[in-house]
Amino acid sequence: MESVPRWNVEQIVSELRALRRRWRDAHQRPREGAGREFPSPEALRRVAHALRGALFPMRLGPSNLRQEGEDFYVGHTIENALNELLEQIRLELRGTAARAGDGLAAADQRAVQIVQSLAADLPAVRAELDQDVEAAYRGDPAAHSVDEVLLCYPGAIAIIHHRIAHRLYLLGAPMVARMFSEIAHSETGIDIHPGATIGSSFFIDHGTGVVIGETAVIGDRVRLYQAVTLGARSFAVGPHGELQKGNPRHPIVEDDVVIYAGATILGRVTIGRGSTIGGNVWLTRSVPPGSQITQAQSQHQA
Repeated sequence: MESVPRWNVEQIVSELRALRRRWRDAHQRPREGAGREFPSPEALRRVAHALRGALFPMRLGPSNLRQEGEDFYVGHTIENALNELLEQIRLELRGTAARAGDGLAAADQRAVQIVQSLAADLPAVRAELDQDVEAAYRGDPAAHSVDEVLLCYPGAIAIIHHRIAHRLYLLGAPMVARMFSEIAHSETGIDIHPGATIGSSFFIDHGTGVVIGETAVIGDRVRLYQAVTLGARSFAVGPHGELQKGNPRHPIVEDDVVIYAGATILGRVTIGRGSTIGGNVWLTRSVPPGSQITQAQSQHQA
């Protein structure tokens, strides 16, 4: 029998330790004694699926749920999900406080306040999502019911996550919010930054490849198709060459706009109310309300 090969694990462990220390020193992170500093993607995935089920129990909840057990299931699920979410937000805020040299008690208190605010807003989230689902049903002739939209359309899952993630982002848990959005991104192929502001009755048809940037502002009754990008055209740079973060750099899309597949809209431009942007259009300028922009027009006027 051949001998088991040696992997030189001790050397690998030693080299990885040195790399970790170098990285922590470069980013002013503690070397020893600190516990986990960051939220867990696995835990947040559990929270996301639980909240989806609690918001739509008979469609996104457990397969054996009956209506007489809805309230018990919803209450039990929300309680557990919010407790787990609290721990993840506490990790984020504690990590931020430790790096800033602040106390942890205030971070813990703020984490509780964030989860309390989100909990109180869950009925409003459900009401907004009902409008989104109705918009998808009305806007797609292939949709046979609102139930089909909720169960089968990736855009429905993406907007459920966004309605929650956007609140977390505004409440002061940006990393947890971003992770919440990325769970939907990995499931649906739709990438919506939690900072994006999205109005009511929003519908993404098909959805794969849609990208909506952090500072995008979308009005009411807007419809997007697959591979639409609402992105940034350029990035402001600081005196030492560092990117300036948080500046408005993504489009404003006003009410009742339709943007067809493959369109790319870049920069802080405004798409006027009631406009239609055709497929594969590349647009870096504002257009007035009621515009009809085709690929040929956008190439001619670029």
